[in-house]
Amino acid sequence: MSAEISLIGLFLEASLLVKLVMLTLLLLSVVSWAMIFQRSKTLNNAQTRLSQFEDKFWSGLDLNRLYQEVSARSDTFGLEKIFHSGFKEFIRLRRTGHRDAAQSLEGTRRAMRVALSREVDELETHLPFLATVGSTSPYIGLFGTVWGIMNAFIALGAVKQATLQMVAPGIAEALIATAMGLFAAIPAVIAYNRFSTRVEKLENAYINFADEFLSILQRQTVAEEQKES
Repeated sequence: MSAEISLIGLFLEASLLVKLVMLTLLLLSVVSWAMIFQRSKTLNNAQTRLSQFEDKFWSGLDLNRLYQEVSARSDTFGLEKIFHSGFKEFIRLRRTGHRDAAQSLEGTRRAMRVALSREVDELETHLPFLATVGSTSPYIGLFGTVWGIMNAFIALGAVKQATLQMVAPGIAEALIATAMGLFAAIPAVIAYNRFSTRVEKLENAYINFADEFLSILQRQTVAEEQKES
């Protein structure tokens, strides 16, 4: 409890600029943790939905029936949205007279590419902020430390006889800014690296699914053309 009171006392005795630095770092830390929890929940949900949809897709369910099930849902996400966008475009092109297989598949590929890009952008939301906090917070804290130590030595120069007891509080309050900078930066850097890796794995899974889905549509189209001929 005494340590807590001591830290609060050092904060209250700090200069205005050092206080602003500390409050800024505290705010960045709070916002970072909120984003970390939110991104963790989103990525966990994306991984769960990915596994569920892949199990359903590869279970042998008819593509038209699967498309209708996905269309009936209002919360399509990730792989579901990529599949829905691609198959919707494929059906539209086939119904509007684009019987050429290459054109239909190219249109489907473009539709899925756009949907994939949007889904990855959604997964990467807030990651640039975490990267910024991780890279700049130590320097913000260091700026507060340098400013606080500079003020401590300026005040020290105004007295004839300096003692450690006179210098220690000013240096301590300045070093707290560095500690707070590291406290904000370290979780942000760890979370950014971890989330970036997970987003990359999800993106690869989306890309692989899109390629496999196009192969299925290509085989289906070739089979239909052979029947017609």
